[in-house]
Amino acid sequence: MKSFFKFFFIMLGIIFFIIILLVGYILIRNPFNIRSIIFNTEQEDTSSISADLMDVNPILSDSQEKTLRTIGIDPADIPSQFTPEQEKCFREKIGSSRVDEIIAGDSPSVTEFLKAQGCL
Repeated sequence: MKSFFKFFFIMLGIIFFIIILLVGYILIRNPFNIRSIIFNTEQEDTSSISADLMDVNPILSDSQEKTLRTIGIDPADIPSQFTPEQEKCFREKIGSSRVDEIIAGDSPSVTEFLKAQGCL
């Protein structure tokens, strides 16, 4: 019985150590841009994006293009004009008031984009 508890606590220690290493790696290396989500900060790292890539879609603001790049979507793939059918689909998927906010310049969230992706 004593060896069981010894084994149990050693395994808990190893698991705890691995979790600490993973959290440290994620916070230091920031592979998924999690640090800005946890600490509620915006990273303005446009140094790696050239000026010609910043405005590839005329209907999107710079923050909307940056959000799409963060999600992993090329803003050039988004149409520069939406048909009335597409706008109707957007309003059905994510709500009329939210579509108006996005048209006014607010950036869509990842879940909103995923909901409305079928409309594109």
